[in-house]
Amino acid sequence: MTNDNALIVESAISFLLLLIQVPATAILFSRLLKGPRRHPPIEPQQPIPELLGRVSIVVPTLNEALRINPLLAGLTQQSYEVREIMVVDSKSSDGTPNLVKATQQKDPRFRMITDDPLPSGWVGRPWALHNGFLYSSEASQWFLGLDADIQPHPGLVAGLVKTAEAQGYDLVSLSPQFILKYPGECWLQPALLMTLLYRFDPAGINPEQPERVMANGQCFLCRRSVLAAVGGYSSAKSSFCDDVTLARNIAIQGYKVGFLDGAKVLKVRMYEGAMETWKEWGRSLDLKDATSRSQLWGDLWLLASVQGLPFLIVLTFLLISPTLSYSRTPPLLLGLNLFLLVIRFAMLIAIAPSYDRTNAKGSWLFWLSPLADPLAVLRIFLSAFRTPREWRGRKYI
Repeated sequence: MTNDNALIVESAISFLLLLIQVPATAILFSRLLKGPRRHPPIEPQQPIPELLGRVSIVVPTLNEALRINPLLAGLTQQSYEVREIMVVDSKSSDGTPNLVKATQQKDPRFRMITDDPLPSGWVGRPWALHNGFLYSSEASQWFLGLDADIQPHPGLVAGLVKTAEAQGYDLVSLSPQFILKYPGECWLQPALLMTLLYRFDPAGINPEQPERVMANGQCFLCRRSVLAAVGGYSSAKSSFCDDVTLARNIAIQGYKVGFLDGAKVLKVRMYEGAMETWKEWGRSLDLKDATSRSQLWGDLWLLASVQGLPFLIVLTFLLISPTLSYSRTPPLLLGLNLFLLVIRFAMLIAIAPSYDRTNAKGSWLFWLSPLADPLAVLRIFLSAFRTPREWRGRKYI
């Protein structure tokens, strides 16, 4: 290929990449600019007499014996705003029910039920939560779904309910502080989290479109009357991201839905190591069960453009720069992608409070997590076109 032909091909590729990346960069920038206007992180608060018995807590469990103790201990420290704590167990075989029963001896608010056999068309988690909703007290004004792997701080429930009532939310969920322990997850997990932050408005910003609502089922507070009006979890029964599916269905009905920063009131230890994080968390991050096909393709385009490509493009320029023909277009492409990398590394400062790296090995790898972005985006692509066949030990046909 002659130099002139090589220059033409080079310019065409650069122009095509710019055509793909520039609009995506504008969308990303418009979302990041909303950050300073977001609701501040939820703070732990003391209850007030008016909150007495307002909340029913439901925890779905399936073989959670190795990680449920911090949750049980944290729930015993919640005050009189909590009427009952229902653990809905799906026939655990690892001693989870024994741990719950031992806690029940110390705190009579705990109850444990075993959910019915999983009906056709239901995923295990929404089925357990739906059962918990049906058996919870109708005298409670709020339903709070919590996952077994979270570690709530004292004052979590009071702070959450006070904020929800003060802001007029019908449903509000919280993003946690993630506990990291091993080098691989310190590098990979923040890159996977960034795939969410790039696709949606920051936590604490109320989206104008219901289909852009974000939610986290690890800590999911909803008015009981609203949950009853939408049939409990039935509208999200087949979803592997039931939290987002249900939240968007509720938002479509005209209710006020919020997603706030909860790093000061709850921690979570989700998965052990990079491989488990890749396999388990990566399967649900695409949110395809709550997303239209066109929206899914749009999100994939955005992630590829502003998160997956920048490092690869800059690396390519560095590797082949001695032989580049410097037309006007390649420097523009290089400049755009350097700009995107600067934004990405700056985002580490913004998300650092969302991580507890106190006891993590290789915690410094957190600051190199942008180098894992191409892998994280690849994981979303792989998951977007596959339906899970196994989840939390359950197999689905």
